[in-house]
Amino acid sequence: MVEPALPALAGWDSVYVIIGSSGAALIGLQFVVFALLSQTRIPHSNATVSAFGTPTIVHLVSALSVSVVMCAPWRSLLAVAIALVLCGLLGLGYGAMVIRHARSQTSYSPVWQDWLWDVILPDCTYLAILIGAVNLHESDWTSFVVAGSALSLLLIAIHNAWDTLAYIANTPST
Repeated sequence: MVEPALPALAGWDSVYVIIGSSGAALIGLQFVVFALLSQTRIPHSNATVSAFGTPTIVHLVSALSVSVVMCAPWRSLLAVAIALVLCGLLGLGYGAMVIRHARSQTSYSPVWQDWLWDVILPDCTYLAILIGAVNLHESDWTSFVVAGSALSLLLIAIHNAWDTLAYIANTPST
């Protein structure tokens, strides 16, 4: 591993290698879930996949992206902060799209757990990345916030992928 140019990022590379490689591997497995869904007669639509399937991929890509940002050999914390602010803002913007997709699709009626895992937790995580990015230069706690957020995105995506697979397995074909 190349040592980070900034002491504030030193020691975190192993954490992000684990999170990033896990996210990358799970992106591939999520494609298997989509392939399984396409082979079933379970009613679904592009709107439902946009509301509940695609966000899982986005969260995994976000965990991978944050990991790459935090492992890159930056010359200044400002550059890291800007990259993380972009990740946080894009995630929050995407969260608004997820809400719109979830409300407009008609194949599935979301329950409160869907709103929690597909909207509330991811949006709180993207907000935490944004807060961590803005305060990156101030304190060591922000490194924990950013790492915890990347891990949270990974765990949220794992939960949502499992939820999708459980739904597929437990829904009778029509």
